[in-house]
Amino acid sequence: MGRPDPEEGQLPAPVKPPDGGWGWIVLLGCFVITGFSYAFPKAVSVYFKELMKDFHVGYSDTAWISSIMLAMLYGTGPVCSIMVNQFGCRPVMLIGGLLASAGMILASFTTNIIELYLTAGVLTGLGMALNFQPSLIMLGTYFDKRRPLANGLAAAGSPVFLSSLSPLGQVLLEKFGWRGGFLIMGGLLLNCCTCGAVMRPLDMGMKRKMGKAQDKYEAKEMLPIGGKSEEGITTTDGTKKGKKAKKKPKKGKKLLDFSIFSNRGFIIYTISKFILVLGLFVPPILLVNYAKDTGVPDTEAAFLLSIIGFIDIFARPACGMVAGLKWVRPHVAYLFSFSMLFNGLTDICSARASNYTGLVIFCVFFGISYGMVGALQFEVLMAIVGSQKFSSAIGLVLLIEAFAVLIGPPSAGRLVDALKNYEVIFYLAGSEVVLSALFLGVASYCCLNRGKKEPPPENNPPAVGGSDTEEAESDVQEAEEHSSDNHQPAHSTDNAVVVANEEANHVAEEQRGEGGGCPAGDGEVLARDGCNADQMVERDSF
Repeated sequence: MGRPDPEEGQLPAPVKPPDGGWGWIVLLGCFVITGFSYAFPKAVSVYFKELMKDFHVGYSDTAWISSIMLAMLYGTGPVCSIMVNQFGCRPVMLIGGLLASAGMILASFTTNIIELYLTAGVLTGLGMALNFQPSLIMLGTYFDKRRPLANGLAAAGSPVFLSSLSPLGQVLLEKFGWRGGFLIMGGLLLNCCTCGAVMRPLDMGMKRKMGKAQDKYEAKEMLPIGGKSEEGITTTDGTKKGKKAKKKPKKGKKLLDFSIFSNRGFIIYTISKFILVLGLFVPPILLVNYAKDTGVPDTEAAFLLSIIGFIDIFARPACGMVAGLKWVRPHVAYLFSFSMLFNGLTDICSARASNYTGLVIFCVFFGISYGMVGALQFEVLMAIVGSQKFSSAIGLVLLIEAFAVLIGPPSAGRLVDALKNYEVIFYLAGSEVVLSALFLGVASYCCLNRGKKEPPPENNPPAVGGSDTEEAESDVQEAEEHSSDNHQPAHSTDNAVVVANEEANHVAEEQRGEGGGCPAGDGEVLARDGCNADQMVERDSF
């Protein structure tokens, strides 16, 4: 009974996303996880001066703590994908929350900078990675039609938490010192376990509802209601035995699906994302020092980042709403390309800003474009590969982005030290972002046109911007029409997932009234087609 085990090369049968209900709780959990994952490595920087005094190290030594966190967040993507495919999202997130919390708690007892690297850097970074990726996977399984909006709302957690964790860290530092602050921060990270606990697998509710329907249906099947029914039961038993015989040689499930590299859309997305990350994070990292060098006071220079964060909070949900419009969603890849082009041109146009007013204008436009990129990046990836392969795709993409993160900002810092000129850095970073936008837009256009001329095979991933449930909905309609035409129940409990809940009682009444035989008036059709369970259309996609 139940769903057949997935064979090698096949994915588990998808369940239709509810686009609401418990999905809003999942969205809230994803909002919190995204906030901790992106904001925590930056918020820890408020403790760096105290760490420099206690451990007698330089700023670059303490800055490695945040760098290691980000490297673990991006570089452990394939490991997270393997664990999610093997154990599921909820257990992985619970373990990740415990690791993230334990890392900060242990860091409060460290006596040298190396121990901080291993605890706050490696352990906490790994824990946040084990939370971040599964939360995005769960968000994609609970939302389809409203997925752009859900991604935008979840991405808003990053600026919200950044604007709250940094002041909180400063207060904790003043009252309890850096050790007490780390200890309390470790306690806050236990909320990741709470977020992981609400990530209920989508098919659990389906199994509970259908279990009762299947039990009632099987009980009615076992009643002696006529010769032809008994023949149907016998045929069903034979069918079950045949299926069990076929299912004996179970094959292992793929832990990391490399077949996504055969998807041209995924290749284009990965290359453009690598080029994008080379320059995307450079301007906000160098902005404060750039402002100070132009004569802006320290407090006003630090306020520039707050402007970006405030604009970012509203830009991400707004962009998610726009991306969810019917006439925009099929072209979401081009909207993503436009957002990157907008961001790159903002960097280039503001390279010569020489006063505070010009820098404020730059921060406003950069916050809008940066929020658009943050809201669309994972939505585009989900649209390209589909929710079933998203767990493997995001792990591989994050691993490739990790190299770009380790190359981009450090290289920009070295160029600043060598050239003593921020203008060149802004030009270079903006050019990289513009190049990624042009590559994504042009390459996607060429591939889409080619795909229209040459229809892809059936097993190919869905086109960019397509809905994951359109094919599933058509299958449901076909199954309902077929069952109503034949007036005959499905004796195979493997197919009861589609029709058991609605058809079981109706069929039992017809069988009692007509003696268990085939309905009158359809004799010729049923005599030709047979009156058994083999006529029920298989719906393995459910």
